[in-house]
Amino acid sequence: MSTPDDDHDHPDHGRAGHGHHADEDTHGQAMPDDHAHSAVDEDHAVHDHGDHAGHSVSMFKNRFWLSLVLSIPVVVFSHMVAGLLGYRVPEFPGSEWIAPVLGTVIYFYGGMPFLKGGVTELRSRQPGMMLLIAMAITVAFVASWITSLGLGGFMLDFWWELALLVVIMLLGHWMEMRALGAASSALDALAALLPDEAEKITAEGATTTVSIGELAVGDTVLV
Repeated sequence: MSTPDDDHDHPDHGRAGHGHHADEDTHGQAMPDDHAHSAVDEDHAVHDHGDHAGHSVSMFKNRFWLSLVLSIPVVVFSHMVAGLLGYRVPEFPGSEWIAPVLGTVIYFYGGMPFLKGGVTELRSRQPGMMLLIAMAITVAFVASWITSLGLGGFMLDFWWELALLVVIMLLGHWMEMRALGAASSALDALAALLPDEAEKITAEGATTTVSIGELAVGDTVLV
């Protein structure tokens, strides 16, 4: 720890250290009072107004697990999957409606974050990933229902693709939200280490404790 005399012997050291924090961006002056607007909260602001506005880790987690459970019978009762894996689809009265019914639940429950996000991006004229996912699952949903109802003679049964797409997208966004939360927590912990006060060296060579917000460019501080 240097003394006031040492700082006067080497004035450039104290000023240089302060100048790094109180340059044109006024970092030194805004650090304590404006910390709420630091990079940590800027990340939150981008996050709050971006693709995941109003979303949470638990929301994606809960929707993922329920959609995953519901997707299992949808995949099992898919004739395409049965043909690929070489098994016979179980048949009983009403079995042909298992995939449409469960697929519809997955579409509205699991896909709701993407549908809402897609509408938001469309209204703001800023198309992004949410709109892309919403379009994909909506096309699969409509085409599959047309096929299930026997309309137009189409063979576009995409229930299992719809279910797995929603599950995979929910998993990916769940992991993304966890990563964002971990990064924000780490930045919060790092920001908590910033000092609120500084030892300012006066013209008489004495030191006085002041808040960082009171420092100005050219002040000499004891570090």
